[in-house]
Amino acid sequence: MRLALIIDDYLPNSTRVGAKMMHELALELIEQKHEVTVITPHFDKDKPSFIEDNLEGAIVWRFRSGQIKDVPKVRRAINETLLSHRAWSAIQTKVDRNTFDGVVYYSPSIFFGSLVSKIKKRCQCNSYLVLRDFFPQWAIDSGLMKEGSLIERYFRFFESTSYRQADTIGVMSEKNLEIFNSNTAKQYPTTILRNWANLSPHDLSDKASSLRERLGLSDEVIYFYGGNIGHAQDMSNLMRLAKSMQCFEKAHFLFLGQGDEVKLVNSLMKEWELTNCSYLPSVSQNEFKDILAQVDVGLFSLSAQHSAHNFPGKLLGYMVQSLPILGSVNRGNDLMDLVNANHAGLISVNGHDDVFFENAIKLQNDAELRRRIGASGYKLLEKEFAVENIASSIVDSFNDN
Repeated sequence: MRLALIIDDYLPNSTRVGAKMMHELALELIEQKHEVTVITPHFDKDKPSFIEDNLEGAIVWRFRSGQIKDVPKVRRAINETLLSHRAWSAIQTKVDRNTFDGVVYYSPSIFFGSLVSKIKKRCQCNSYLVLRDFFPQWAIDSGLMKEGSLIERYFRFFESTSYRQADTIGVMSEKNLEIFNSNTAKQYPTTILRNWANLSPHDLSDKASSLRERLGLSDEVIYFYGGNIGHAQDMSNLMRLAKSMQCFEKAHFLFLGQGDEVKLVNSLMKEWELTNCSYLPSVSQNEFKDILAQVDVGLFSLSAQHSAHNFPGKLLGYMVQSLPILGSVNRGNDLMDLVNANHAGLISVNGHDDVFFENAIKLQNDAELRRRIGASGYKLLEKEFAVENIASSIVDSFNDN
């Protein structure tokens, strides 16, 4: 099949999990003998409005866009709103009746509905929405947006436009499926599509720089958080844990990434005089893999205010490297049941700081427990999150429709 993959962020310059996942999906589809074209923005105003290149066998069409990451909210909203228009203006002469047999689009962003509609109409093909984020609902849950406000109605319009273009919508988990169908009165065709990862662990090269030397560490247990540092993650939750763990000389917390809450992380480190914490800005995917190969515990947090049940993509990176997972989630999140039942990590409810702290202590004091939980995490990855199975599931949906 000839497949278009649409996402608002892609390799090689992106450091985000979604970009990595979509590239791994592209490579797996190519391995399964499909032709893949990735449609994604570029943000260099000095480059042409359309650029075509090739990344490890995947054709990549890059259309020029205004910045949509790590910029003020109004500017981001304007530029995201224009994504479909700018994309279609750049690629429409490249698309004819036989260009694509299917479209796979990733949300976030919610603003690709119009582009998908145009491609479907011209190519007479079906589409699959990989839905990873219930926006604007999570922003309402977090108090960042008022329910019933003009801005909420604005985003809801584009959200529903995106959903209406999908012949299949894949959500992350059983609970998400229940919530989505309840919120939308079962008007859309939905299924469960887990997050995914390539199963090959990353081996540290001889040329890789030593993370411990860089941070001035020796035999400390490194608790690593890597990825988006934003409101949805409730970073103060992780900072409270780091503060509690100061009583352990050999515990160190490393936060790496970008997002709206970087200032909060750095200000709390200073305010609370946390000597057991470090912050690093985003790095390339290869550097990120090098770091994952050198840390001891994979850390994550989800806001207690969430009504959706996210499975953060960063967890798959932890599992690929057989890192034990330490995390905290919103109440009722079935991620907790899945990970805990498979002994792949220690996950508690956000707000239960004492349990979060106790779980961290267990991992701090027992290297064998860390090894055992990490190995179970890799087994869970093989069973539920292999990119080979995900790619086949998406292709099957096109063949069935």
